Amino acid sequence: MYLPDSSILTNIQVQGHTRLREILFEKKYIQVRALESRLYTDEELIRLPDIPQDHPRIGEWELRKQSCRRLVRHISRKKTALNILEIGCGNGWLTHQLAEIPGSTVIGVDINFTELQQAARVFSNDPNLRFIHGDVRSGLLEDRRFDVIVFAAALEYFPSAKKILHLCLSHLKRGGEIHLLDTAFCKPEEVKVEERRTLAYYTSFGYPEMADYYFHHTLDDLRSFRYTVLYNPKDFRHWFQKNKRHHPWIRIYNN
Repeated sequence: MYLPDSSILTNIQVQGHTRLREILFEKKYIQVRALESRLYTDEELIRLPDIPQDHPRIGEWELRKQSCRRLVRHISRKKTALNILEIGCGNGWLTHQLAEIPGSTVIGVDINFTELQQAARVFSNDPNLRFIHGDVRSGLLEDRRFDVIVFAAALEYFPSAKKILHLCLSHLKRGGEIHLLDTAFCKPEEVKVEERRTLAYYTSFGYPEMADYYFHHTLDDLRSFRYTVLYNPKDFRHWFQKNKRHHPWIRIYNN
């Protein structure tokens, strides 16, 4: 495993206590990511969300590029200094994009130490960007409060959307926003079907136990929150899009 030098350690805060479950998850998660062609070199990472047209994940990154542009444009319109948190930041490509917003201060949090080390290494020159290793449910954020909290393809790794979002509200400034990106929401009656599909998917890679870490949420899980769908891929205005695998973009207010 890569060990960061002192310059990188200034950009990443390591949680002192790491549970065995997190360690086992990370090991298997990285192995599956490699099989999925979702691990990137430093040179590829610095260019994300742009990626070569012949990459096996080009379709996925075209979608993420669009959702990233929408989010950055939305936040930039506020024209004020913002404290931003991304939960489940992985290799940090999106936190890096958010750190490019003038006046922003950005923190990325993840339990995946392997990809977090790469993020800290590749983006070590960003003075307003730092990373924290650990689980946000463990209290590592202490009394920090943010203007914007982002989940990008990360909400599905939390068993209860309600619990993690209520926790985020406690770390959100009044008038702040939580943004949910690149996450599929299914209908309540579809949950069991999606669970079986997820199990079959991970079984095909030889890691059926990974299905225990992946959870399917519904819009019903958001009923107790004040939320708005800022981008609805099922809207008739988007019917003729070339890539129809878009996910909704949802904003939750702290009012």
